Amino acid sequence: MAKTKNAAEEPAEERRGAGSVQSVDRAVSVLESLARLGEAGVTELADELGVHKSTAFRILGVLENRGLVEQEKERGKYFLGAGVLRLAGAAAIRLDISQEGQPVCRALADETGETANIAVLDGDAAVNIMQARGAAAVTAFNWLGRRTPLHATASGKVLLAHLPRERREALLGRKLPRFTDGTLTAPAAVRDQLTAVRADGFARTAEEFETGLNAVAAPVRSYDGAVIGAIGVSGPAYRMAPECLPELTEAAVQAAAELSRRMGYGG
Repeated sequence: MAKTKNAAEEPAEERRGAGSVQSVDRAVSVLESLARLGEAGVTELADELGVHKSTAFRILGVLENRGLVEQEKERGKYFLGAGVLRLAGAAAIRLDISQEGQPVCRALADETGETANIAVLDGDAAVNIMQARGAAAVTAFNWLGRRTPLHATASGKVLLAHLPRERREALLGRKLPRFTDGTLTAPAAVRDQLTAVRADGFARTAEEFETGLNAVAAPVRSYDGAVIGAIGVSGPAYRMAPECLPELTEAAVQAAAELSRRMGYGG
């Protein structure tokens, strides 16, 4: 019969990991309790979690530092903070752009015959949340859910160009990987291109991420004018040749304007 390990025999790393998971579970329980109760004190929350008051206080301190809970100083009651709204808003935007973007992405693919994609920012990369293939698309490659580099893709350049300057410069300060001979890796060169993206209202790439692949993309804006995504088309370089790019770019810009309108942007 196999011997069962007791807590003392478990590796220290496993014990720490189990403790971290338990802490996360308790933190989520605090947020759920505050969502249900509206507000609560430390003692009440400790009773809800079945933990000592000091444990509940430590959890609340971490959540408060992250802006996820706030405290009404006079009464000592805690309630959900603005950080929760920020997270909920980001999730809602992604859900909305997926829902509203489906017919726009499909129409763009039908109009151009190429593969149309909608991408949003995901940390230091662009992630494709929607894809539609046009009649001329010859590849079966699925870009859906794939993270792609900001500095080497059309959608990525749109998203990078509209980041706050400090965050944009922080990303440009990292080593920019080269994917093809056409990839721009010098921060100054990328910076100049991003300035053009903001001025022109679109981005183009020519074999910068994959050899033989060209793309164009335009920004999608929310009701307040903030850039929340990019929509564009990609296809083989022999078909998306320089003489074809103005027409494809115009189609992407129009699709971005339509999706922005659906997202509440009135500009």
